[in-house]
Amino acid sequence: MTLTELRYILALKDSGHFGKAAEKCFVSQPTLSVAIKKLEDELGISLFERNRGQIKTTPVGEQVIRQARYVLEQADHIRELANQGRDPLGTPLAIGAIHTVGPYLYPRCIPLIREYAPAMPLYIEENLTGVLRERLRASQLDAIIVALPFNEPDVVTQPLYEEPFVVLLPCDHPLASKTALHQDDLLNENVLLLGEGHCFRDQVMAACPGLRQTFANGDRLLQSVVEGSSLETLKHMVVSKLGITILPLSAAQVAPYGDGVLCTRPFVDPAPTRTVALAWRASFPRHQAVDVVSRAIKTAATALTNLPAAQTPAKPKAKAKKRG
Repeated sequence: MTLTELRYILALKDSGHFGKAAEKCFVSQPTLSVAIKKLEDELGISLFERNRGQIKTTPVGEQVIRQARYVLEQADHIRELANQGRDPLGTPLAIGAIHTVGPYLYPRCIPLIREYAPAMPLYIEENLTGVLRERLRASQLDAIIVALPFNEPDVVTQPLYEEPFVVLLPCDHPLASKTALHQDDLLNENVLLLGEGHCFRDQVMAACPGLRQTFANGDRLLQSVVEGSSLETLKHMVVSKLGITILPLSAAQVAPYGDGVLCTRPFVDPAPTRTVALAWRASFPRHQAVDVVSRAIKTAATALTNLPAAQTPAKPKAKAKKRG
């Protein structure tokens, strides 16, 4: 039994197809098939049921694959220990962030990470929380930046900063006349949200239960952007007068549109917020690298959450009456 064979059965389990598993492992399909059959012969069991191209894991195969994941995690841990022994700040670090954080945080924290650890190359990724979770568990990412709550066994989570939500709307919208908005102000509006699968959509629905209730009762159509869209897409849709939207403060900058097009309004207290956190495997040995990333994000967030949001242009002063 070899670690390579264990990786082959995990790839087949995850892909459900010999060809895709072979492609994922960068080997030919016959090589992967022969290796898996050899492992089954060695163990004296069938790990998979093969029916006309359909691959299904046997009950005992599920147990073996579960243990194989653990063994490969521990093997990766050995490599991480070796890397730490060489230089914890001198080997590559893989970081992932959710889509609603990465584009706004990365430009500010990456230069700081490079300043704090100039010899540590960075691999950067953006993805959905569920994908980042799996890639962290599989040791494909070393640390991920997510929004709380985030609960995962054997994973350490460190809160980094709190970020308020704001409402983005056209400057000529009736609600722009208010200095702060109540959740009830949105009930008669077309509120644009990210598609299913984005955690920020769920956070907005949880923070503004009135939207969820209205949507559930079918009193009006709660518009949402097709799945996979970004916060930037929501901004374009607001510019096009399709509706208004709710954004984290860090994403509320509207520089490309110029003055007088879009503006933001805060919520009245208690305003909805989200907590952004850093998560990493408890077994990850490069604590100095994690500390560098944490310090850089906290420093960057100080400026990120205090940026001036788009505001309504000042009203022109009334002309003085001429004396008779």
